Amino acid sequence: MQNPFETIRVEVATMSHLLAIAFFFLPVIVGLTSCVTAYGDDPPFRIKTKRDDDKVEVTVENDKGVISVRSPFGLSQAIIERSGNKWPDIVTLRLHLKGLEKFKVTNGKDTLEAAVSSQYGKVRLWKDGKEDRALDSKHLYWTEIRMVGKDGEPVKTIPLKDGYFEMQLPKALFEHNPPSITLHWIDFYR
Repeated sequence: MQNPFETIRVEVATMSHLLAIAFFFLPVIVGLTSCVTAYGDDPPFRIKTKRDDDKVEVTVENDKGVISVRSPFGLSQAIIERSGNKWPDIVTLRLHLKGLEKFKVTNGKDTLEAAVSSQYGKVRLWKDGKEDRALDSKHLYWTEIRMVGKDGEPVKTIPLKDGYFEMQLPKALFEHNPPSITLHWIDFYR
């Protein structure tokens, strides 16, 4: 005669394995569902980088976009093409680099360029290749470039250690709703 408790033990063990499998795959299924729900079949941006090891992520929440760039080599570019009808109202860029020898962003018509001094952290900002004509805070293309440490707090020394350069890209760059923007960067410490 078979022990009824053994049958129950086997059924409980089988049930616990099924639950473990379900809990393992549930986040994956929910993640895929929310991704499809949030973006449909087409993600809001297509990103093409010059180097395979560059990582560019774009997140958008409440019409605020954040572009995060990680570039191990420190010298590269990325093209960010919008799939939707328009760019977010606010676009913040985070360059996870140790230094910023030169930065350039273009919408195909206008180009904003910047550099951060490796000795003093002084920021220079100019437009359309005219480096001798620095932009001031009254200019439509002016933006503040902040140096942020790994703890999210402002820092003043370069090279940055696990930090990033952060800037809110000027609204004038997106005024005519360009189909894409191109970013170029050079890290002092590449």
